Amino acid sequence: MSQATGTETARQTQELHIFHDVAKALTSSLDLASILQTIMEKMAEYFRPDTWSLLMVDEPKMELYFAIAVGTASETLKNVRLKVGEGIAGHVAKYGEKLVVPDVRADKRFTKRIDEVTQLETHSIICVPLKSKLRVLGVIQLVNVDMARFTHEEEFFLQALCDYAAISIENARAVEKIQELTITDDCTGLFNARHLYKTLETEVYRSARFGYEFSVLFIDLDHFKSVNDTHGHLIGSKLLAEIGYLIKAQLRLIDFAFRYGGDEFVVLLPQTGKDSALVVAHRLRDSLRASCFCKEEGLNLNVRASMGLATYPHDAKSPHDIIRQADEMMYMVKNSTRDNIGIAQRGVEE
Repeated sequence: MSQATGTETARQTQELHIFHDVAKALTSSLDLASILQTIMEKMAEYFRPDTWSLLMVDEPKMELYFAIAVGTASETLKNVRLKVGEGIAGHVAKYGEKLVVPDVRADKRFTKRIDEVTQLETHSIICVPLKSKLRVLGVIQLVNVDMARFTHEEEFFLQALCDYAAISIENARAVEKIQELTITDDCTGLFNARHLYKTLETEVYRSARFGYEFSVLFIDLDHFKSVNDTHGHLIGSKLLAEIGYLIKAQLRLIDFAFRYGGDEFVVLLPQTGKDSALVVAHRLRDSLRASCFCKEEGLNLNVRASMGLATYPHDAKSPHDIIRQADEMMYMVKNSTRDNIGIAQRGVEE
């Protein structure tokens, strides 16, 4: 067997191994960063460029940023952005076509700006777009590859790896959308109970670390069952949706509102002590008292609520305990006056 044939066979074997590793990464992980890291590492192993990078398109700004940059200048590239259309990578992002430039000095599209930032010298660039349908999601760029070894077969192999990268980005975005759907409640559009505990865990960690307080309001509608019994479940659902909207309207952008289940709601107020949270609770109670619901359906329903309030870390230090405390205070109100607020360690308001 000739040396050339032997080299060719070795390359084909290497290609097969790389395809196998990339396919394994795609099927074993939903973590986009680790999949792309695998793809980029395998590219480097095969093509041996001086530096290589994945630039993602920031669509609102029409810019490219370095999502993954490998090589001596990777740190300096983290804050660098290219306009779509600027330089060879920008051109590829704009027109969605691959560019192989053996000598950048002979190409008017090349921009020296990146070399000036990195203090490196670019001789050749291979740029491939990552496309999903008609959109360019990003660009993979290999700098200073041995162009003598870059044949049509190599180009085909590179394209296949870039297609894998595009698929993984598209899959990750689809998963993200699905997760968004599964954390919201269909009826009210608020977050659901499953997302409540995840958010609380994050808030406990953050508040413990930075010495913050946060408060939780547990809200249970009074006599909601009689609305369902009198007007039916469709009106009941419409009422819940309108109350969900009312609760959200009283909150800041950093606050969270959840439908806990049935006619129960939970409000999470980050960086909020007990007295400030009480102001929010009063505002919610007063809004409910002043509102009439289901007007479009020809009804003027007036609904009140029993509320419980607990604050981290004074009343509880874990997600489940803080909910339990707020819930217990709500039941104290429910079992006495209703239409009022129970405050952990203070009791029901007079």
